[in-house]
Amino acid sequence: MQYLVSVIDDTAGLATPEEDAAIDVFNARLQAEGHWVFAGGLAEPSSATVIDNRGGEALFTDGPFLESKEHLAGFWIMEAPDLDVALKLAAEGSKACNRKIEVRPIL
Repeated sequence: MQYLVSVIDDTAGLATPEEDAAIDVFNARLQAEGHWVFAGGLAEPSSATVIDNRGGEALFTDGPFLESKEHLAGFWIMEAPDLDVALKLAAEGSKACNRKIEVRPIL
């Protein structure tokens, strides 16, 4: 089963060089153990554009969907046999990137 592992940040800065190095080691381990599907970091929330095309015309709004102190800073898509393994991996990812993590199964 695949899981979306979201990195939640409450700082304005990017990862430190030490955090980047720990993330690289963690990513290499995910790849070596067959858990890696995809991962990526995201630009600051201020670079976002929200699009709502539910009405007669698409509405484009600059900035994040929600105004919040916390924001999505990056993510992993991981392959794991069950939730327990995904949670264990996510805990290690949280330590590597020094940020909170949210885990959600992909339907």
